[in-house]
Amino acid sequence: MKHYLVEGKTLPEAYHKAIEKLDTEGKVYPCADYNTTMKECSLSFHVEDAIAEPFISKLFCGGHHELQQYEMEIVDGVLDFMTEAEGDEYWEYTYHERFAHQLEFIKEELKRNPYTRRATMNIRDFDIDTSNEHPACLQSIGLYNRDGKLHMKATMRSNDAVQATFMNAVGFIALLRNLAQELELQVGSYTHTAYSFHAYESSFDTLKDYAEKIRTKDIGDLTYDYEGYYKDMMLEEIPSIMKQVEILREKHAKK
Repeated sequence: MKHYLVEGKTLPEAYHKAIEKLDTEGKVYPCADYNTTMKECSLSFHVEDAIAEPFISKLFCGGHHELQQYEMEIVDGVLDFMTEAEGDEYWEYTYHERFAHQLEFIKEELKRNPYTRRATMNIRDFDIDTSNEHPACLQSIGLYNRDGKLHMKATMRSNDAVQATFMNAVGFIALLRNLAQELELQVGSYTHTAYSFHAYESSFDTLKDYAEKIRTKDIGDLTYDYEGYYKDMMLEEIPSIMKQVEILREKHAKK
């Protein structure tokens, strides 16, 4: 199973190369767990400057509302209470719930030894994920302080290239921004490794459309700046997101 590496200065540049690599090099395999097929390759994409502009790709299944909510789920854990819900709406985990209790160690370890190789958060829970119908895709997040910059390396056992990857990366980089600020470091690189980087059959047409746009259009036509534009639209969504979160919280508090 060959593993590919693509690189870019910005997140959209690296992500677009990953999408194109899946389109050209991916092979179609059965996906029995979900009664479908998938196009798959094993891949890492490396972003040289994790917060460089343009930061937002137009090629993902969502918009500024969804991206803001996902960032709040990762950084703030706004939906962690769903792990205490009942019935069909019960969540086995959230990523934030899995790593939140590890953050203090990460920060203290990076302060103790700036060049530590031990600042890794483990997301996989063996007891839960071996019996969970939807085990965690994210497996670990490693943080490295090198040359005054904080670098992040996220490892995923499985990653939906069309439906999830870009939002995953933006959420994890938001966490990187916060940690770098707390530790008074600059933001460095971001590396995203997916052992199964794939698109399900239902997304084959979208994958082809994305890849064609990447090959034929200038990257400026496929991206937005974050600062001064997209960030403002995302922040405007916070009140409506929190309103829905509170409605959901109250619903489950009554059960």
